[in-house]
This record gives sequence, C-alpha cells and structure tokens, in this order.
Amino acid sequence: MGDRPTIYAVAARCGVSTTTVSRVMQDETFGSERTRQRVLATALELGWVPNGAARGLASRRAGIVGLLFPDLGEPDVGQEESPLYVDQVIRGAERVATHAGQAVLIAALKASGGKNLAYSVASKVDGLVIMSRSLADKDVAAIARMVPVVLLAHRPGRRSLDHVAVDNRTGARDITAHLLAAHGYENIVFVGGPEGSPDSSERFAGFCEALAQAGRTLPLHPAAEGGFTELGGRTAMERLLAGGRPPRAIVFGNDEMAIGAMSVLRTAGINVPGDIAITGFDNISVSRHVTPPLTTVRQPMRELGEAAIELLLARIRQPDATRKTLYLSTELILRESCGCVSSLSATSEREELRDDR
Repeated sequence: MGDRPTIYAVAARCGVSTTTVSRVMQDETFGSERTRQRVLATALELGWVPNGAARGLASRRAGIVGLLFPDLGEPDVGQEESPLYVDQVIRGAERVATHAGQAVLIAALKASGGKNLAYSVASKVDGLVIMSRSLADKDVAAIARMVPVVLLAHRPGRRSLDHVAVDNRTGARDITAHLLAAHGYENIVFVGGPEGSPDSSERFAGFCEALAQAGRTLPLHPAAEGGFTELGGRTAMERLLAGGRPPRAIVFGNDEMAIGAMSVLRTAGINVPGDIAITGFDNISVSRHVTPPLTTVRQPMRELGEAAIELLLARIRQPDATRKTLYLSTELILRESCGCVSSLSATSEREELRDDR
C-alpha cells in the first residue's frame, strides 16, 4: 500500500502545492497551460487517480466503459487503422455495452495532448479498451494501474493485460498460398502498412510463411509501404510500376491500399487480374463493389469490438482473474481480382450485408 501514488507525490514532482494539483484535476481552465500539462503528465506517469474518481472506480458505479483510438484526421497519425475499420469496431463495442446497460465514452487521441485526454477518460470510466498505436507502451502501462484495460490489435507479448486481436498471420498466409497453389503466380510481392504496425508485421510474416512453404525466396521486407490508405496504395502502385518489371501478383496489407492500386492500374490500361492480380485484407463493404471485385481476407472487425468489451466487462467483474488473449479467426473471400470466379458462400454474403448496416 505504501507504494500507491498520492497527490503529494504528484505535487512534489511538479514543484507545486497539493491545492494546485487538485484544482488542475477538477478545473480544465485553472492555471497556466504549462502548469496544467506538467501536472497532468506527472499524474499519468505515476498512475495517480483523484480521490473522487478512485471512489467511483472502486464502487464500479460509473456505468461507463471507454474506447480509445488514434485520431484518424491528423497527418501521419492514425494510419494504423482506416475509418471504415474503426467504425465497425465501435459499432461492435457499442452493441455489447448497450446490451450490458453500459454507456461507451469514445475518444480519438491526437499525437499532442493525447496522454492528457486518455487520463481524463480513464478517470471517468470503469475500464478502457485501447486500440493499437493510440498511446505509447509506457502510457498504456500507467493507465492500466488506474483502471482495467483491454488492448485491441496491439503487438503480441504484453501478458500482463487482456488482449483481443485478429489472426492476421493465418489470413495473410492463406491468401498468399491461394495465389501460389491455385494460380501458380511466380512473382508475388507484399505491400505493407505503416512501419511499426502490428497488423502489417503479422500479415507480412504470414505472406513469408506461405512463400517458405512453397519453396520460394523470402523478401527481407515488403516491396512497398502504403500506410493502410487508398492514397498510399496508389503511391505504392506507381512506384512498383516505375521500378521496371512489375510483379505478377500483389498481396496488399488491407483493402483500401488495394483499391487505390487498382485505380492506378485502370488508368494505365493494365488489366486486373489478366496482367496483375490484386488481393486485399479486411473485406470492407466496398471491396465487393469495385471492378473487378476484390479477393480479400475477411477479418471480423465488428466482432473485435464486441469481444473487447465483453472481455473488459469480465475483467471489471473479476479483477484478479487470469489474463486472456483472444485471437479471432479470418476467412478467405475469393473474388475476381485474383483470377477466380467469385465463390462467396451464402453465410459470407449474409455476414457482409450485416456489416454494411
């Protein structure tokens, strides 16, 4: 108990009075911006929660859970996830929370000031779901000392916290193996998302596993990076075309990059899949409406949000239960962009229609 952070520790670290710390935590307009930022950052670093918030957390009476994700509107920030992906995750989270009688406090964290907003949200909720690349690891750890936390799509390995993710590696391995075995394509490359993205890294690893199983030479890194955006996909495709002999097939790390690349190929008069086969990942709704329809991997985006909230509510009820890591399965969706005739099952079609709603 002696190691628990206190208001006195925050005040001493900042060189201010405990009254100043208390006023800063209660009044967003109190004090200078410099003082406010110093107090908020120190409180977050030490994992100190104001007494009123702590009492609410201890009694579990807030009836609110939080969801934090990177601000998708900032340049070079939030490219880890597309707005379409985040929308589906939020819908799933809201569905489970509402059914459980909980409200959801949703916050997009900017690169600047994101830690302070995260701390503010943490002081108002019973627990948090934190999406990958929303906060630095040290800040996630600090918040996890304040409230129960479930990580969503973070890099595997943090065993001290509950974690929900998609089996990205298997999905990428399956789609690459299909290009190799069903179509016999020789020159296949991978276009990844942002550097440091856990999802992109796992999908590239699955791509390499399929190549290894087929006895192919393994690349040291993706052929290009497209930032998980449509614009990034267009740029990556332009670079691949400018590099000389273009690949016969391209495994894109997500659908938006693949769709951007297809627009470049269409403008250049290059046939998909006759000249270059294209695949994506995610199975966003527009993927089946482009020409040709996009072969992809369905990841259960809405189910991710549902599972994360379910795991968080279970953690709130039983704080000392064994930590869990859940990996949700993917599904290969074959359409025409890889050279197949569309073969969606009736079940998959119903799931796609549901995801549109």
